[in-house]
Amino acid sequence: MKVIICGAGQVGWQIARHLSGEKNDVTIVDLNGDLIRRATDALDVQGIAGHASYPDILERAGARDADMIIAATQSDEVNMVTCQVAHSVFAIPRKIARLRAESYLTAIYSELYRRDHLPIDVVISPEREVAEAALQRIAAPAAFDTEYFLGDQAQLLGIALDADCPVLKTPLRQLTDLFSTLRALVVGIRRDETLFAPEPGDQLFPEDQVYVFSHVEDVNRTLEIFGKSTKKQERVVIIGGGNVGLSVAQALERREDRVRAKVIEKDRARAETAADALERTIVLHGDGLDVSLLEEANVDRADAVLALTDDDKTNLLAAVRAKLSGCPMAICLVNDPALVPLMGPLGIDAYINPRATTVSSILRHVRHGRVRNVYSIGDAEAEVIEAQVLSTSPMAGKRVQDIDFPEGALIGGVMKGDRVIRPKGDTRIEEGDVVAIFALAADVPEVERLLQVSIDFF
Repeated sequence: MKVIICGAGQVGWQIARHLSGEKNDVTIVDLNGDLIRRATDALDVQGIAGHASYPDILERAGARDADMIIAATQSDEVNMVTCQVAHSVFAIPRKIARLRAESYLTAIYSELYRRDHLPIDVVISPEREVAEAALQRIAAPAAFDTEYFLGDQAQLLGIALDADCPVLKTPLRQLTDLFSTLRALVVGIRRDETLFAPEPGDQLFPEDQVYVFSHVEDVNRTLEIFGKSTKKQERVVIIGGGNVGLSVAQALERREDRVRAKVIEKDRARAETAADALERTIVLHGDGLDVSLLEEANVDRADAVLALTDDDKTNLLAAVRAKLSGCPMAICLVNDPALVPLMGPLGIDAYINPRATTVSSILRHVRHGRVRNVYSIGDAEAEVIEAQVLSTSPMAGKRVQDIDFPEGALIGGVMKGDRVIRPKGDTRIEEGDVVAIFALAADVPEVERLLQVSIDFF
């Protein structure tokens, strides 16, 4: 597949890394020559320095025979014009644009992106994706990472194991025997900063980070088995009232189970905008690092603090300050992956990586076969791929134990009709089933091959 990626920032670079690693023909376009050089030096991609929306630049990037264009520059307007040029001049069949401004995303203007207006096939909103990720963290407060799959009937949980975890040094196959009715499966373990797919005889140790695929009805029981509390979040303090913080506060107001939220915003104009947009949420104007303001927000009585400003270091410090003030749980937004190792020493419970959420959204629309969802884990170390099994798939009609999965891949859940089951060795994968597969980055192409349709299907 020939893909043009416009924008060589964090998101563009990560998408290029994924796609070039899977032997796609990738060209990156960016106005910044230094970013282009960084990409071409580190990745197997071509680079063009110039304005992504200029027809002559896209011509040089190979737009005449491109299969897809991904517009992920810093400018919404450039991304929109790029898709228009890609459609009108080069007839590129698939166009994805990242748009940030809320005004462009309002539902009443959704007709704007039809083929005869602005021809964008898929609109990705980082702010909305990040807000959704923040809400998922609140829903599973004991997990440092979480994502829903299989029609929201299954959930991936990232769980950090403490020394008092009751199932330490227990072989995974024994866990399956001990909890035979539990619809949950350990699909990944990170130990000493290395992520791997476990074998049935592997054991768990303190400080391991495990990724567990669980039926949503069994999430609380799964967390308890791994030694985690499942206390409901009723009071939340949000530091940062920008697009992400406001989206989270509005979503909490819409929830049926009442969650009391307070928002702290340093910028007066933003604070006033948030106050006007929210009905039941208290908005405080001031610095989220101010101890007296945190006391006014009753952070010591809050169940969780979400630090969602647009500055990573502010988020880290605000989360630490909130923990010191008595809040039991802190979640922060972090763009720079180099800061992630600081989370443990600083006592921060969970983090949200906007880049990973945006990359996951884009990959969902890039994958081959009947892929319905893709979630990027860690710093692009692995993915969970959800896809429908077609009659021409090499998996169709085979039992799980007979499928030639690569060493770094495990099937976490299977949906048959509207029922989600935990896969066993003798579970037969049938045409029409939907499967969720954990795969290390190096094994993603092989998993795609197992899911991909043959030419006979068409």
